[in-house]
Amino acid sequence: MALIVGPSVVLAALHPSPPVHLGVLLGDWQHGPIAITGIVLEILAATLYLRGVHRLAARGRVWPWSRTVLFLTGIAVVAIALQSGVGHYDDSVFVVHVVQHWLLMSVAPILMVLGAPVTLAIQAANRGFQRRVISVLHSKPARLLSHPAVVGFLNYGTMYSYFMTSLYALSVVHPLYHDFTHLQFFAVGYLFWWQVVGLDSSPRRASFGVRAGFLVLGVPFDTFLGIALMSSRYPIAPQHTVADTRNGGAVLWILFGLTMMAGLGVVVYQWMKQEERRAIREDSRLDAARQLAQGGLNLSAPNGTEAASGTMTKPEG
Repeated sequence: MALIVGPSVVLAALHPSPPVHLGVLLGDWQHGPIAITGIVLEILAATLYLRGVHRLAARGRVWPWSRTVLFLTGIAVVAIALQSGVGHYDDSVFVVHVVQHWLLMSVAPILMVLGAPVTLAIQAANRGFQRRVISVLHSKPARLLSHPAVVGFLNYGTMYSYFMTSLYALSVVHPLYHDFTHLQFFAVGYLFWWQVVGLDSSPRRASFGVRAGFLVLGVPFDTFLGIALMSSRYPIAPQHTVADTRNGGAVLWILFGLTMMAGLGVVVYQWMKQEERRAIREDSRLDAARQLAQGGLNLSAPNGTEAASGTMTKPEG
């Protein structure tokens, strides 16, 4: 495990990480330039989404309220992860840092992709914008980024390169890079969950069986990363203690593992709903075929007597 090792790290391990106070988590909202920019972007995203819902309503079309709630809740989770008191501790308490990245990489993306923002944008926009969005979705970069192998590599590669190398320690002492990692974790998380549970169309939409297998195969990656941090003999950065590092590894293992199981539950539910819709369509098709056949029998039989008896007679003469 490529963590920073040296006398300063060993001395730092003797000092406990700052305690986490509930009042700070709830009340110490960030107000720096980056935090304010984030709030503006979050408000903009929510406004555009609600505007799309309003435009559909003006056309007499109803957008599922559940999708609106999910998307707005996802934006709220992003705000909690970045602008709330969580941001106060994200460079001093490793456990809080892990929770922050879990919110950005898993919770917020899952909620937002279930809100189907791209589908809403296509349905609510004019034809020119619709064509541009569809062309982007079918472009070569989109097809590459939506490939399961690329999605998996970006998701797990981001986590391992950040937590298993000196990149984490670098982000703690360089605020600009730290802020970039927030965007990186959210982007790769959104891309991952868009392919797994998202409702928007994708250039490479895998079957539900493949998606379920994708999640199951991902569990060992999260498990190994969590155990590696839990087994570390040194703190992940001079600002943390060994105990904090190990506790963060345990929290990472538990939270990301539970998220994978929750995601698997969503995939199974979506799979069942698809099969239910398919069964309904098939029943409707069979009913229509029976009605058509019954109508043909009635037309071929005088006064419907032969049709009623289920036989057909050859016309005389």
